[in-house]
Amino acid sequence: MAHEPALWLFADQLGPHFHSTPEHRDRDVLLIRSAAAFGAKPFHRQKLHLVQAALYRLAADLGDRVTLIDAPDYRTGLRRFGRPVVVHEPTSHAADAFVRRLRVEGVVEEILPTPGFVLSKQDFAEWADGRTRFVMEDFYRDQRRKFGVLLEPDGEPAGRKWNFDHDNREPPPKTTRLDVPAPWHPRENDIDDRVRAELDEAERAGKIHPVGVDGPRRFAVGHDEAGRALRRFLEQRLPVFGPNQDAMLTHDWAMAHALLSVPLNLGLLDPRDVVARAEERYRAGEAPLGSVEGFVRQVLGWREWVWHLYWHQGPDYLRSNALHARGKLPKWWRELDADAVEAACLRTALAGVRDRGYAHHIERLMVLGNHGLQRGYDPAALTHWFATAFVDGFPWVMPANVIGMSQYADGGVVATKPYAAGGAYINRMSDHCPGCVFDPKKRTGPEACPFTAGYWAFLDRNAARLRDNHRMRQPLSGLERLADRDEVIAQEADRRHF
Repeated sequence: MAHEPALWLFADQLGPHFHSTPEHRDRDVLLIRSAAAFGAKPFHRQKLHLVQAALYRLAADLGDRVTLIDAPDYRTGLRRFGRPVVVHEPTSHAADAFVRRLRVEGVVEEILPTPGFVLSKQDFAEWADGRTRFVMEDFYRDQRRKFGVLLEPDGEPAGRKWNFDHDNREPPPKTTRLDVPAPWHPRENDIDDRVRAELDEAERAGKIHPVGVDGPRRFAVGHDEAGRALRRFLEQRLPVFGPNQDAMLTHDWAMAHALLSVPLNLGLLDPRDVVARAEERYRAGEAPLGSVEGFVRQVLGWREWVWHLYWHQGPDYLRSNALHARGKLPKWWRELDADAVEAACLRTALAGVRDRGYAHHIERLMVLGNHGLQRGYDPAALTHWFATAFVDGFPWVMPANVIGMSQYADGGVVATKPYAAGGAYINRMSDHCPGCVFDPKKRTGPEACPFTAGYWAFLDRNAARLRDNHRMRQPLSGLERLADRDEVIAQEADRRHF
């Protein structure tokens, strides 16, 4: 309706809970494809495809309600539109500051609370008040209580346990693939053809500088597609999701994972609905509690937690570097050159990023993140890499995940200890080690596993900084007893091949 402000949506605010609630369903909708936003960073080619296709998909779905403007930047697009707008809270510090300036200027009439997350910022501020450490498990339990998820009538957790994580750490089966129905994948259409041609042209013109390879679209870009992806997971994959969710298989990148982070982070799915429908599967006896709880923990716990920590910690959090890590990301890492990597686990994870812009959470934490931690890569640079090289990466997603959890750069605000592990963990939780040129049991010599040896080099480099952490006393005691400590440290300081 022309007499009221239009609803300006960013490209991660595309679901009906953003634009078709009773408050908004009669509003005109403004979408702006900003060339500056697309070209500002070395995004994965497939991420650019997903975002652009999602904008076009929503414009097609909403028809005459939508004005889609292709502009050099957002400000130019708003000027071309020529009408005041309202906007939901954006999802980055930079965008938030920009929108607030526009409100002062009168371009934005109102900044609305985001419906993309379950807990409000005010409620999180009350939860966080007086805390110096932010343990996800505490937050998650309070989320379950607040929203009445997976609770018994007396308020206790379903199954009398809050967390089935211990049951969901089984190693992979002795097969090349998990016995589970395949995930939903879209059929490409005219929109995909148009997007691919436009991105090809932009890359030839030097307007974008993507990493990774182009490939078939694997994730939803419209609400209907996202609904189909969710149904496939809930009906066919959720029942077996839990036990092997921390395992890795070389030839099965998807395993039983939900693969819903892209549609969730594009705002295509309402997390409230996702959680409710997962709980329904448990209540109906169609999925075991361990699998449902593990999935709910990812959506209602982890996803909400990293979102709120992003805002609570503020922009300065990105400069956290408690372990004084200053290493530059190697060229093969920045360019996703998996073929330059010899270690099977690292090569497989990096190839997944190159080929799909995706790696599941254990590959991110215990392979890619573990490698970065051991080698002392700069945590801010690593955070930037994760946010741009992954199709589900956005500025709010990565700081708590990388700065806090993966790299321990905040000194223990988020994690209770560094997530450093040697080759034994990877050998136990994957099928990568048999046949690898490196041996997870060896820490010196040409077959020394870079994760096994790198673990001890990491401890040696950071012993003084970690000495007061009670969870690190046993590993540091082991370092003191290491007979070949000097040899390991010298070898890893000079290592050029991984």
